[in-house]
Amino acid sequence: MTKKEANNDILIAHIIKGIEEVKGNDIQLLDLREIENTVCDYFIICNGTSNTQVNAIVNSIQKTVSKSLKDKPWHIEGSENAEWILMDYVSVVVHVFQKHIREFYDIESLWGDAKSTSIETNY
Repeated sequence: MTKKEANNDILIAHIIKGIEEVKGNDIQLLDLREIENTVCDYFIICNGTSNTQVNAIVNSIQKTVSKSLKDKPWHIEGSENAEWILMDYVSVVVHVFQKHIREFYDIESLWGDAKSTSIETNY
């Protein structure tokens, strides 16, 4: 395992921890490394039940990653209406949706060639 892969694994673990702390739903990890011309190595996709929960998920991810890894997203998009917030950590991009918006855009199907892993939660 290269250092970059190890760093990605640690980042992914902390992002998922941040999602779980505020009970984000339907967490999916898409591995894009085998697909040509992708902008990142991984997508992490989850959803909340309201714009308040979507914002809480994003804030929890930021707090968890910042506290543990001293890292912050390169860019965040969509915070204004909190229906779909994208957090860009360069090699890992996090998509936090409201459920109906996630169903509408269905990005898991758009990236159907990616290896998909469902993250089990205990809540």
